Amino acid sequence: MEKIVEQALLFDFYGELLTKHQKQIYEDVVLNDLSLSEAAENYGITRQGVHDLIKRCNRILKGYEEKLQLVEKFLTTKKLVQEIYELSQEIEEKSEKQEILKIQKLAKEILEEI
Repeated sequence: MEKIVEQALLFDFYGELLTKHQKQIYEDVVLNDLSLSEAAENYGITRQGVHDLIKRCNRILKGYEEKLQLVEKFLTTKKLVQEIYELSQEIEEKSEKQEILKIQKLAKEILEEI
């Protein structure tokens, strides 16, 4: 998985577990693409302080994922539901149209929710 996508997913799932200060700086640097220098200036800390905070947050977020595995479960569920939806489209002609439409509708609802 691409690093920025991984960081964004980890932040989406576990960001609320960071302190307010950590959340703000992490969001600005990682998600809003502020440079370390810009963030340092905005928060009145050193560039090195911002760098250390980002590294620490990455470790914290990865630690939560190692213990809880919510991102992994989310990605697995999304992949499986996508497969269900695609399979239902493939067998649509061979089965009862009504039942296949129900399967497709449910799979699509789950995909939209996650």
